[in-house]
Amino acid sequence: MTKGSTTNRSDTLAHLAAVIATRRPAAGGDPEKSYVARLLSKGTDAILKKVGEEATEVVMAGKDADRDKIIGEMADLWFHCLVALDHFGLQPDDVLTELARREGLSGLEEFALRKAQGREAEVEALNIKGER
Repeated sequence: MTKGSTTNRSDTLAHLAAVIATRRPAAGGDPEKSYVARLLSKGTDAILKKVGEEATEVVMAGKDADRDKIIGEMADLWFHCLVALDHFGLQPDDVLTELARREGLSGLEEFALRKAQGREAEVEALNIKGER
């Protein structure tokens, strides 16, 4: 794929995810030589903290309404989200599948469905506790 190509952007995500996987300490990634290996070796809290920091930087770039800063910070956020996905044993395709599932659904309907499912889960948890 050439830079700027519109051909299947999910390939870029899949390729980057594959590179991230090679940086895992368990796969031989060296935390002394690889930022990704270092971040993965620090564990869940460090990874999620970095995702949060990058999300904040996206917000700040958006507040500045600076196109180039928004793109750069969003790229940083997506990258760190890919690291988080790898940490949790997930792939970009898992997220793309979920987005495809939501296509055509009203955002308000989707939110209402998730809220109802959350209430059902809470009721189920209470019922299980009550059976003990």
